[in-house]
Amino acid sequence: MLFILYTLLLFHYLHAKAENTFCQMMGDPKYPLLFKDGDLIIGALFSIHSKEILPVFQFTQKPQLITCSSVNLRDFRIAQTLTFAIEEINKSDTLLPNVTIGYRIFDSCGARLSTMGAIMTLMNGQEFEAGGKCNGQTPIHAIIGETESTNTMIVSRTTGPFKIPVISHSSSCECLGNRKDYPSLFRTIGSDYYYSEALALLVKHLGWSWIGTVNSDNDYGNNGMARFLKTAQQEGICIEYSVKYYRTETEKMKKAVDIIKKGTAKVIVAYISFLDMGLLIEQLSIQNITGLQIIGSEAWITAKDYITPRSFHLLGGSLGFAVRKIQIEGLADYVIKAFWDNAFPCSVGGGNSSQFALSCSRYQHLLVLKNYNDDIPDQRYASNVYKAVYTMAHALHSLLKCKEQDGCEKNLLIQPQQVAEALKMVNFTVKFGDNVWFDRFGGIVPLYEIVNWQQDSDGSIQFKAVGYYDASLPPDQRFVLNNKNIIWAGGQLEKPRSVCSESCPPGTRKAVQKGRPVCCYDCIPCADGEISNETDSNDCKQCPQDFWSNTQNTVCVLKAVEYLSFTEFMGIVLVFFSLFGVGITVLVTVLFYSKKDTPIVKANNSELSFLLLFSLTLCFLCSLTFIGRPTEWSCMLRHTAFGITFVLCISCVLGKTIVVLMAFKATFPGSNVMKWFGPPQQRLSVLAFTLIQILICVLWLTISPPFPYKNIKYYKEKIILECSLGSTVGFWAVLGYIGLLALLCFILAFLARTLPDNFNEAKFITFSILIFCAVWITFIPSYVSSPGKFTVAVEIFAILASSFGLLFCIFAPKCYIILFKPEKNTKQHLMGKS
Repeated sequence: MLFILYTLLLFHYLHAKAENTFCQMMGDPKYPLLFKDGDLIIGALFSIHSKEILPVFQFTQKPQLITCSSVNLRDFRIAQTLTFAIEEINKSDTLLPNVTIGYRIFDSCGARLSTMGAIMTLMNGQEFEAGGKCNGQTPIHAIIGETESTNTMIVSRTTGPFKIPVISHSSSCECLGNRKDYPSLFRTIGSDYYYSEALALLVKHLGWSWIGTVNSDNDYGNNGMARFLKTAQQEGICIEYSVKYYRTETEKMKKAVDIIKKGTAKVIVAYISFLDMGLLIEQLSIQNITGLQIIGSEAWITAKDYITPRSFHLLGGSLGFAVRKIQIEGLADYVIKAFWDNAFPCSVGGGNSSQFALSCSRYQHLLVLKNYNDDIPDQRYASNVYKAVYTMAHALHSLLKCKEQDGCEKNLLIQPQQVAEALKMVNFTVKFGDNVWFDRFGGIVPLYEIVNWQQDSDGSIQFKAVGYYDASLPPDQRFVLNNKNIIWAGGQLEKPRSVCSESCPPGTRKAVQKGRPVCCYDCIPCADGEISNETDSNDCKQCPQDFWSNTQNTVCVLKAVEYLSFTEFMGIVLVFFSLFGVGITVLVTVLFYSKKDTPIVKANNSELSFLLLFSLTLCFLCSLTFIGRPTEWSCMLRHTAFGITFVLCISCVLGKTIVVLMAFKATFPGSNVMKWFGPPQQRLSVLAFTLIQILICVLWLTISPPFPYKNIKYYKEKIILECSLGSTVGFWAVLGYIGLLALLCFILAFLARTLPDNFNEAKFITFSILIFCAVWITFIPSYVSSPGKFTVAVEIFAILASSFGLLFCIFAPKCYIILFKPEKNTKQHLMGKS
């Protein structure tokens, strides 16, 4: 308990002592570059000079103040625009009618150290209460600035705990839209979220898939480039290299330039801040790197400071998105007269007396611009500062409860956090027509112009508008570009190409090169049966089953259907021999019929001979069923007709063979075998053998009949239309039965070949069956191995060959005797008694 009491007493003592402590300035004060007193004060930070000169730290004496050099014309014009807007408001009878706005404009020299010093001075002020006590209040109500995103972060993080609102006119980093980290930051410029997306769409629209990137190594460059790379990847754009540097890192910048020089990409996206770009131009010029199509960021793409004959040799034809150019009425006249008379310290007329200890030598660099205003029409960020000032004025107008007749309640104490809340509710239209309001990220919806570095006929360099990007429109309407008005790198009228690999034509596909980005690929021809009908196809499409690719592999065409037709050469030859066989058989039949009463015809049962001739005619004709387009009926007919006719044929031959044997046995005394195998028995045996084959065919057709079949196995590029056997067992059963009868016939004929007779028909039957068996034995491997229509041709050849073998071997000798040896056509000669 005593410890708690002691602690409370100690805190009370320290608080009482702090209240009685006098406030005093530590070190030398930092003075604003431009200033004006008023009822309400707005602070501002701009990089009016671009180079910071640090003092020499010898640690033997108090260091001198940091000084700056190299006037940055763009930011100086921005400072002039701020004073111009405040003068307009102070003269207005409707906006803050009885309230004057003052300002404190500090020069940050584009350096973080100077920015930090300036912001601390703005927040603290240099006025103290009576008695030298701190009043606990910041003298400013808001801050406008900084120019670069990194410096704006420093400002916003420093002022954030005190809820002092900051409005930036050109800090576009997407990271600044984080309301958790920057709750009191507002911007009158669009976020890089939109800008990076627009850059990627521009590159994609122009057909560049192989680019290099370079960015400032600060928050603006790193965050903007990260967003661009992400969007570019989604759009299929490949990055050859991505380098970065900061203006104080000379060696790192030279290394980046070396990488650019060695690269093969013809397009470079330069996401670089204004001050860093000047050093890059210098290094590119030293190494004479030309011919690159530069795509620039809004920070430098319209910078007049960089227009020189040497820089245009490098940057001519550059493209980029720029803040829309707006003419502010009265600004051009103000910057050459009223500003110097009323707002500029140390002016000749002494129009603005200083309350600070000023050294007019720090203004000598600016005095050279006193009578120069030719650049005013090209100032694009001036309108953003103008909007920022009016936005602040409208917020204060609402907080002070201003009325046009009664004025404002000037005695109200306005806290910075109140201003920040009021800024969220602002919605007004400036005099040049733009509506100003902040979204939930503290920014505005951007409208960019697409500008192109072009040289006019008089040699002057202009930033010509060739399109626009409006983020307020639907995604498919945001981007508009007129390619015809663009002058490309090197003054060329033809758009440069920047690809790692040329486009793959239709009929090929892309194959990514190992270890390289996806934009680097080889063009591989599509395999047979696959197509690609578009440029840069990633895959080849497989043609449907009945289709095949053309020779260029660009379209699927119907496969050629192949079968043995009557019109092709092979079909014609086979038809000829088939009909030739029919003709020969008919001639033999006519000859035999005309000589039916002669001994040689009557021998061995003339009835079987005529039946055999009839069956041979059918054998020749059945081969025709194998030719032509297979149909369901033709497939069933060809195999069954073949099987039945050949069995009929072999049955007749078998009958004739048995007749020869029986006839010889009948010559023995007391033999009556012929009565057991007379003509009725011969007819019955032929019918029985044939009925068995018919039964096999009926079972085959019933269980699994042959059918038309599209065979795509032999040839991928064409369809073989053939008859599928249906049941292979049925097919081989038919052939097996024919073979069994032929074998039986051969055995019997072989046994009867030596019988004593001048005309022993068994010899010729033996030879004919031998040919028959040889043909069909060789048929089997040929049938199995022959592809497509040749399978059918082999089967037809086997039918014709075996048929001709039977015809000539059995009937040719008889025809020879009938026609050329009629003296031997006698009973005595045939029985060997002559």
